[in-house]
Amino acid sequence: MSEPTSSTSPTSAGVPAARAPARLLQFLPWAITLLCFGYLYTRLSGAAAREGLDLIPYLTSIFSRVSWTSWLALMIPYSMFFFLIDSLIVWRVVSWFNTPLRYTDILPIRGSSYILSILNEQVGKGAMGLYLNRRHGVPGWEVGSSMVFIMFCEFFYLLSWATVGWMLSRDELPEVFGLIPWIALGAAVFFAAWILFFRGPLGKGRELRERPLFKSFREAGLHRYLTIILLRSPALIAAVFVYTNALRLFGVEAGYAQMLGYLPIIFFGAATPGPMRTVAITLWVILFPGNEGELTTFGFVQHNFFIFFNAAIGLLFLRRANRELFDGSAE
Repeated sequence: MSEPTSSTSPTSAGVPAARAPARLLQFLPWAITLLCFGYLYTRLSGAAAREGLDLIPYLTSIFSRVSWTSWLALMIPYSMFFFLIDSLIVWRVVSWFNTPLRYTDILPIRGSSYILSILNEQVGKGAMGLYLNRRHGVPGWEVGSSMVFIMFCEFFYLLSWATVGWMLSRDELPEVFGLIPWIALGAAVFFAAWILFFRGPLGKGRELRERPLFKSFREAGLHRYLTIILLRSPALIAAVFVYTNALRLFGVEAGYAQMLGYLPIIFFGAATPGPMRTVAITLWVILFPGNEGELTTFGFVQHNFFIFFNAAIGLLFLRRANRELFDGSAE
């Protein structure tokens, strides 16, 4: 007699076990988002109770005290300035690594990509990749390489300014910000190894270095990384001025050096896919304790105005971008 055959194979038995971590990872962003909203609700309810108000009247009173005309006078020029700087970065990188373009050629597709960025910043970058592939015949992997290069530089740009902010106002920042110089040191070591791998002897002959996705890094010397950081820096300097004065309109005082330490961290969180945008809004409440209502309102309106106003800029270019992308005709 033969032994009975088991109806459950090792492969099928392992499927539920493999799916469980995947399901947990899918649920994690929602859990973090709910945790952040729960934290904000608790803090806001407590602040409203201290003033003898319900939550809605408490938030309404904060909105009514803000000079929205002055706030718009800060935010609209800043958002437009950011768009011009952001487009400059894309133009510079694409012209280096993919195909020569005029700066004005980048404006429509970069502006239109902001509409998709409402959902996810990386989806917006994917739209730019599609445009360059269809309009200029740039291979998809090479476009992807340029977008990864921009994100790579974005990290070091924010970390560099966060380090400057920590050096200027270390005594005013929360203790956890003391990790910034150590993170910067570790990042500097990693960056040196990165350069040696893609431009030096460390990665010579390695298959990984020759992959299309890393084309930009093979061609980028140190000066190109520094150029991107310098070109993007005026946007952060402008943000420090704008956010500090906007925060004062909400009745919260902050110094420029203090804001220089906070903003890179908050911007990094806001640019990260997933629930980090909610975390970034929550950070305002943590960094300025005692002003829960003002900071929740501030973080919410700052972040959402910036996203939706940029999308409105994109709408101005959408018709031209669609024509160039799908009809293949330049304006």
